Amino acid sequence: MANHKSAKKMMKVIAKRTLVNKMRKSKTRTAIRRLVDIIKSGDKENVVLAFRNAESNLHKCVNKGVIHRNTAARKISRLNAKVKALMTA
Repeated sequence: MANHKSAKKMMKVIAKRTLVNKMRKSKTRTAIRRLVDIIKSGDKENVVLAFRNAESNLHKCVNKGVIHRNTAARKISRLNAKVKALMTA
């Protein structure tokens, strides 16, 4: 347990920040999961919107420091390849 006033405050701040980061990460994972489901179903109309949503969420996570930029770039690249494969098929 923290003894100093500043350390006690930081514990509260860290707890709040952790919750926000978990929410952001969860929202991003949900967007990616929805995109993958749309790709599997073969819905060409909604795949572009779902990809934009997933990409936007990943970029937001990078800007907020939730995930590393290379991780986001890798995920976006792989999702984009799947979307392109669906669109050309």
